[in-house]
Amino acid sequence: MKIRVAIADDQEIIIQGLSMMLEGCVDAEIVVKSLGGKGLTGKLRVERPEIVLLDIQMAPFSGIDLCKEITRELPAMEVIALTNFDETHYVKQMLRNGARGYLLKNTDRETLIRAIVEVHHGKLFLDPLIHQTVVDELAYGRSRPGMTIHLTKREREILKLIAEENSNKQIADKLFISLRTVETHRLNLTQKLAVKNTAGLVKEAIKLGLL
Repeated sequence: MKIRVAIADDQEIIIQGLSMMLEGCVDAEIVVKSLGGKGLTGKLRVERPEIVLLDIQMAPFSGIDLCKEITRELPAMEVIALTNFDETHYVKQMLRNGARGYLLKNTDRETLIRAIVEVHHGKLFLDPLIHQTVVDELAYGRSRPGMTIHLTKREREILKLIAEENSNKQIADKLFISLRTVETHRLNLTQKLAVKNTAGLVKEAIKLGLL
């Protein structure tokens, strides 16, 4: 019997690409395609997939939070995180929230199917491209020479404005972006630097030479 799979992503092209990769697969079949996270748990309750391929950052929903909700309310389903982010803090967050796999969106067909099958059989699966990074961090910690925090150009702009004591609204106005976008970037910054508040964010940024 084929493994029943759900895909939730806020990009139609990603859903189509994954669907094409699993077309004709003898091991798995797609039973849910969700464009975004709205109403996702309701769809999962109806179709009862065994594996959920879940984008970790779907506006305005957080795949990280959805993962926690799914694994709490629908424990028979296994979540595989689907993302473009290869930073280890995202991996750890998803695993803490119950995910059993972590795949990059540029994965190939063979890796995708292997991830689905292995997670279905109770194994933990990490994308080969980030597996060694995770192992290195566990072994050496963040202080390992050569390990850096990667910020996007926009994240650096927002970090600088935060350090200058601008509010989210002020940052949004100065950069001509929405308040929600600023809030999302701010959350990503605190997650990447592993801090809890603005004071910690600025302190850690200075320590790491980001400011």
